[in-house]
Amino acid sequence: MLTGRCACVTVRYSVRSEPYDTGWCHCRLCQRVSGSGAMVFTTVPLADYVVEQGQERVGRFQSTSFGERTYCQACGSPLTIHVRHQGDEIDVAVGSLDDPGTVTPTFHLYVSDAPSWVSFADGLPRFEALRLMTRGLPPGRTEG
Repeated sequence: MLTGRCACVTVRYSVRSEPYDTGWCHCRLCQRVSGSGAMVFTTVPLADYVVEQGQERVGRFQSTSFGERTYCQACGSPLTIHVRHQGDEIDVAVGSLDDPGTVTPTFHLYVSDAPSWVSFADGLPRFEALRLMTRGLPPGRTEG
């Protein structure tokens, strides 16, 4: 079981199964939410992401036409993304894990939005938007 929290420790959560599908997202929204060039997310079944403390301080906002994000209302730390096309899963912000080294990114999404100073020297697969075989989307569709 993995655990995580926001920066001010108001919200604490647990992940009760092995995360999968870990990757970088370089979309402009992730850049704005994080204040950096990208964010790393990892996926777990929705039922296995459990807020243990501070549920009343978890804020939500509709970040796209197909998804919503959660964050701590006290400190603003990003926590998750939940998208319509993967309704039984949730993407957890890896930076909010107590030990972010327990997962390793395996791809980059929205590389066309990445700042010019980002280096992709890690050799991981890169995608202009979502991957062509994104779970929950029709084959070949790269947008939610």
